[in-house]
Amino acid sequence: MTDSPVLPTSGREWHLLSRPVGWPKPEDFALVEAEVPAPGEGQVLVRNEYLSVDPYMRGRMSAAKSYVAPFELGKVMQGGAVGEVIASEAEGIAVGDHVLHFFGWREYAVVAAKNAVKVDPEVAPLSAYLGVLGMTGLTAYAGLLRTASFKEGDSVFVSGAAGAVGSQVGQIAKLKGASRVVGSAGSDEKVKLLVEEYGFDAAFNYKNGPVSEQLRAAAPDGVDVYFDNVGGEHLEAAIGALNEGGRIAVCGMISVYNDTEPAPGPRNLARLIQTRGRIEGFLVGDHYDLQPQFVQEVGGWVRSGELKYRETVVEGIENNLEAFLGVLRGDNTGKMIVKL
Repeated sequence: MTDSPVLPTSGREWHLLSRPVGWPKPEDFALVEAEVPAPGEGQVLVRNEYLSVDPYMRGRMSAAKSYVAPFELGKVMQGGAVGEVIASEAEGIAVGDHVLHFFGWREYAVVAAKNAVKVDPEVAPLSAYLGVLGMTGLTAYAGLLRTASFKEGDSVFVSGAAGAVGSQVGQIAKLKGASRVVGSAGSDEKVKLLVEEYGFDAAFNYKNGPVSEQLRAAAPDGVDVYFDNVGGEHLEAAIGALNEGGRIAVCGMISVYNDTEPAPGPRNLARLIQTRGRIEGFLVGDHYDLQPQFVQEVGGWVRSGELKYRETVVEGIENNLEAFLGVLRGDNTGKMIVKL
């Protein structure tokens, strides 16, 4: 096996100190200096170069039972990361290789080779493997094409459409022959981006008026597919606009993540009887079988320039928490990335 002559003995990492109530506060977290062990058999030591922060991480800060285990108090948190291998005790991964793994929120990570995926910086920028060609991209692809059963000619509505997932959903729908794609976002600047850069047929700023009224104006013939990143008022509006046989794929509900009281559900669920509509939640982890097809198809669109993406890059691990809070506030356009 290969070894780097001088390996780090310590590095910085973020720990969860207490479980946030409502909006996370800085005192719920700590950036600490921790020992970096040498890799054991079958492991590699990675110097992380880019870290991912995502809305779902808010759920892991709670002790509530969910689809993924909560972060442990007093322990380092986790998240997507990509970096360079600086020491290897694993067959098939050499020093100098770049890998994608799930041990972010830290500068250095010891990763079992079976949990590391080699990525090629010649094919796409390393940060793209955390977004457009990573978990967020696969989320968009699987949620639209499999969960929402998208078909050519469908009219599609996407909430949180300027985010990493939403912007890809809209573009994939257009590339696959949607009759109309409508998006909502939280600023006039993002609305302009959706139409002018991402090719949405229409978009609106949900802060400018009732979502139901703006959606009706943007999609006068209704919607066949709603891709939900937001929940709340958006979900109710989409049910109201749903055509017969319409499908709703629930990816996230960022509008309620920091609520301390249960949010009221849509008041018009009975309309699903009339439309024979379907609402289905999904997790990207259930759809990794689509990964090869996804990388081939979306990778081709990225290389050809047919699918565009943006990243909001925050520099420095010391700003990891602020970047995460920025995602919850909607500060990002496209994927939020932390560059170390």
